[in-house]
Amino acid sequence: MRFGPLAGMSRPARLAAMEPSSRNQDSEPATELQVRAVPGLAGIAAADWDACATSPETLSGGDETYNPFVSHAFLSALEESGCVSRKTGWLPLHVTVERGGRLIGAAPCYLKSHSQGEYVFDQGWADAFERAGGAYYPKLQVSVPFTPVTGPRFLIAPGEEPDAAASAIVAGLRALRAETEASSIHVTFMQKREWAQAGALGLLQRIDQQFHWENRGYPNFDGFLADLASRKRKAIKRERREALASGITIEHVTGNGITETHWDAFFEFYTDTGARKWGRPYLNRKFFRLIGERMAERILLVMARRDGRLIAGAINFIGDVALYGRNWGCIEDHPFLHFEVCYYQAIEFALARGLKRVEAGAQGEHKLARGYRPVAMHSAHDIADPHLRRAVADYLERERGYVRAAIDEYETMTPFRCADGAA
Repeated sequence: MRFGPLAGMSRPARLAAMEPSSRNQDSEPATELQVRAVPGLAGIAAADWDACATSPETLSGGDETYNPFVSHAFLSALEESGCVSRKTGWLPLHVTVERGGRLIGAAPCYLKSHSQGEYVFDQGWADAFERAGGAYYPKLQVSVPFTPVTGPRFLIAPGEEPDAAASAIVAGLRALRAETEASSIHVTFMQKREWAQAGALGLLQRIDQQFHWENRGYPNFDGFLADLASRKRKAIKRERREALASGITIEHVTGNGITETHWDAFFEFYTDTGARKWGRPYLNRKFFRLIGERMAERILLVMARRDGRLIAGAINFIGDVALYGRNWGCIEDHPFLHFEVCYYQAIEFALARGLKRVEAGAQGEHKLARGYRPVAMHSAHDIADPHLRRAVADYLERERGYVRAAIDEYETMTPFRCADGAA
């Protein structure tokens, strides 16, 4: 696969210089913006990246104050472990915007030779374009690899004007698309405010949906159950009893309590289940070691044990307002154990921590019966070929209507005693 002139670079490449649209908020003299493509997080200071990832300008419009997946620690662990690399088809080319040598904006960006590990599916677009004689790959993906979690994609330094910074980032992405001869740019699982910014800048808008659990001020798990219809409440209680009926116990492990023994066991669960689902798991053992070293306080392992032996587990990441369920695996099959470890224990932990919601990953209509509700996901797409762009734009217009109708339909299927979830 030919990636274009930037593919083999080991140092940042200058993409563009542009005049700033306005002065910064301190009214300092305006200086030229430098837009670059940086081949890996090692080329960006962690403090600078994280300042952009956690700034009010980046997170405005939502309730998040910290998203673990866009942290330098998480993204650099993917790169250093080799999970994200040219070899795996995820070549890091992060777009940065600087003023006077200071990082004022960034986007986690990858040059891709396939559409795997994204969870926003465009394989149909690729197939149609290539049957028509086009080359869909490489493409640019602005996302967190292997992570279907909404979070910031246009990272903006404190004090910068969000729309101007987003415009500079998008201009940099388009310059990188031209430089790499990529067919398209895909910004996935972005915040709704960023989605609106992208639309205003000419990107095509797409929506999808997931199922999230919302903490409506419940004092404990029983308080949550009291909000459900009697039949659904009884079904969940039965599932929880049967999940542990074989003498299984559940452990919550986080921070310094996570040992290499836990990681070894979890990795065995993850690889066994992943191999059965999609052939080759995306994450390797080194990745889990690195995040264990760098962000253990932001990690929750829910582990199931039977007869003294760890048999199943799920990894969750802890935000300031949400718990993010990611990967699960097991080496023994027990009825309802997946629901207990991944959904009910996540709710228990969120309630104990006072978190607002649980995001349990992509897909899964079965989550509805367990108190998880439909939520819209947002992505934006910029396609160079005008013919493919028109076809995709038409498709997305129809798809948005379908997804909104599906969300409305799912809302009628929730287990709550009243349609809006009120007691």
